[in-house]
Order: sequence, then structure tokens, then C-alpha cells
Amino acid sequence: MFVLGLNGSPRKNWNSDRMLQEALLGAEELGAETEKIDLYDLHYTGCRSCFACKRLGGTSFARCAWPDDLKPVLDKALAADLLIVAAPIYFRTVPGMVRCFYERLFYPSQIYARDGHKGYQKDLRTGLLYTMNVDDPAINRYPAETDRLDFERLVGPTKLLNIVDTCQFDDYSVYASERFDAAAKMRHREEFFERDCLRARAFGRELAADCLSDR
Repeated sequence: MFVLGLNGSPRKNWNSDRMLQEALLGAEELGAETEKIDLYDLHYTGCRSCFACKRLGGTSFARCAWPDDLKPVLDKALAADLLIVAAPIYFRTVPGMVRCFYERLFYPSQIYARDGHKGYQKDLRTGLLYTMNVDDPAINRYPAETDRLDFERLVGPTKLLNIVDTCQFDDYSVYASERFDAAAKMRHREEFFERDCLRARAFGRELAADCLSDR
């Protein structure tokens, strides 16, 4: 079982990346081989509307053909047993690099079949792991569930885990952050960060167990 983890945050070893590392460890506990890729280390764009993925009889039918750093990542994702995407929420959605990845993954599956079937040969199980510095009630304003439904419809069975009320800064006193109670934020991190790491690890185990049940 091969599990590919994509870190969609520009920050390494912070909230999203740490939760992804824990999720991959959870999958490894069930015997998975894992790999983590930092999307912000790559050079790529969103969909270029070249339509190579729609050309009948083409060598890239139902596959993204654009030759940049993301092409091998997309190929690796579609060959994986499980994909885990970790990302922060910026301005009510995932960062631009993640959105570009979603475009390039989703669009080739849309082959406009009358019966609605997608172009990919097999379902790709996916886990979405989103982190936000908002509190629990505010999470309902963000499109995490919409993303999950898009993955479910276009790629394969997908589960979602939201980690909320995270620390945005390591020192709130040196950044413009009057809206936040810095002391409360740090207390929350001290009290709940390790718990959230355990939740992410359990999420990875759950996703890997789902893959094993497919066999």
C-alpha cells in the first residue's frame, strides 16, 4: 500500500505539515509505504486549458499533459492507493498552490460522458486534512465539505478532518494581531496541539484501514 502525502502549506513543520506527518505515521502503522511532497517546493500553474486530456485517442486522454513540476506528482497521486492533502485555509479556501493542484487533478477526470462517469480508471481514496486559526463555530463558513464532495465525485471516496483554532504565529507580540488573544492562543496550543496530532495520526490509520478493506 502506497500513500502519498501533499503538504499544501508554504510553512514546513508548522500546523498543516505537522498534521500531515502524523497522518502518514498513522498509515505506516498499518504497513503503508509513504512519501511526502511539499507543493511549495515545486514550480507549476493551474490548468492551462490545453485540452490534451480531452483529445479522443490522445496519449494523455483523461490525464494532465502539461510538462511542469506537477505532472509527475499527479501521475504519482493517481497511482497511489491513498492520497492525503494537508492545507491551511486562507481567505475561506485553500492556498493557490493547492487550488492549482485541484484543478489539474479534477479536470482530466471530466470527460463529459452522458452517463456522468469519470475518466480515471480506478477510484483514488483521499483524505483532506485542513487547518484553520478560526474557532469551531466559524468553520461552517468555509468550503471544506465542498472540497470533500468534489473529490468524492471526481476522484474517489474522500474523508475530511478539520483542525481548528491553531496558532498562526510563534510570537503574536511581533505581528499585527490585535484581534487575537495571544495568551489564549498559546494556552490552546499547549493544551490541544498534541491531542490534534493524535487525531491526525488516527485519521491516517483510518484512511489506511479503508484501503486495506478494498483489497
